[in-house]
Amino acid sequence: MRMIKINPYALQHIPNPTEEMKLAALRENGLVLEFIKDPTREMQLTALQNTAKAIRFILHPSDEFLRRAVRKSWTNLAYIDTPPEWLIRDALAQSGWAIQYAENPSEELQLLAVRNTYDAIKYIKKPTPRVQAEAAAINYMSLRYVAEPTFEAQCIAIQKDEQAIRLFMNADKKTLLHFLKLNILVIRYLPRNKLVSPEELTDVLKDTLSKDDVSEKYVRDFITCNRIETEYGWTQIDKLYFVYHYGSRKAKRITVDEKLKIQ
Repeated sequence: MRMIKINPYALQHIPNPTEEMKLAALRENGLVLEFIKDPTREMQLTALQNTAKAIRFILHPSDEFLRRAVRKSWTNLAYIDTPPEWLIRDALAQSGWAIQYAENPSEELQLLAVRNTYDAIKYIKKPTPRVQAEAAAINYMSLRYVAEPTFEAQCIAIQKDEQAIRLFMNADKKTLLHFLKLNILVIRYLPRNKLVSPEELTDVLKDTLSKDDVSEKYVRDFITCNRIETEYGWTQIDKLYFVYHYGSRKAKRITVDEKLKIQ
């Protein structure tokens, strides 16, 4: 027993160890369970109480043992063969990364994963369009893990953060113009070889600012975006005139408010 206290792995070299010896070893290091043939429930529980990783050495663990191991840490799913869905759910409550241990996860499980940890999408082989959209709404960087993100997910990402355009620099001109209609600040992150022509920019702004439901953010961003001035030669007066001439009633009201705020 003194030897076991010093080194619990010494148990494997003791012929016919007693139950007391086995329990003593397990209290010191639960992973010694690997060397105990036909352990009793008490031994299994003792091992788990010492370290949840001991679940790997329990054949056909009960639901109670599975839950105990995973609630200690979701990473213990790695030691469980084909974990049931209810156990995956428990693990996802801790970290979305637990989705990597689910085989062919349902859309519901995928959603639980990305809502908890947006970049958990990297562990989903084929995230559904809805999952991509939700992940993009949380953080546009989630789409860097998706080989072919849906157009809807791209648009959501662009609308939420103009920097998302960095992920879609290979977009064709039609798509790029659509992105500018969603978020004019995309223009800040376009390299010179990707800049749209003055005529194309004018068409984008006419179409967007003339809408009755144009977003307040879009109008304010247009007024304050310096790159339109530096790259296209627009002055603040030009912007005011443009909104006065082409903007909807809402766009005009927001423009006046923004100019008063700046002054």
